[in-house]
Amino acid sequence: MFTNRSPDGKNNVSGKNIACMRKKQNLSQRELAERLQLMGYDMDKNAIQRIESGQRFVTDIEIQAFASVFGVEIPSLFDEAPKD
Repeated sequence: MFTNRSPDGKNNVSGKNIACMRKKQNLSQRELAERLQLMGYDMDKNAIQRIESGQRFVTDIEIQAFASVFGVEIPSLFDEAPKD
């Protein structure tokens, strides 16, 4: 049977890297949500928390927005191990 979850049961594989990049830039979840809102994305602190914990799917448009906010290439959001 097909499943659209990662092997560990999470709804995305990028949440861990998003959390790591956010912390590396000393941003709170609220500050990250505010930056995304300024770019025109409907995102709040709760959505960020759910993405980082793997409880929420992430759209391709949101992935582009996260990469833009963090100043990274999109593939870095999918790397298996977060980069230091």
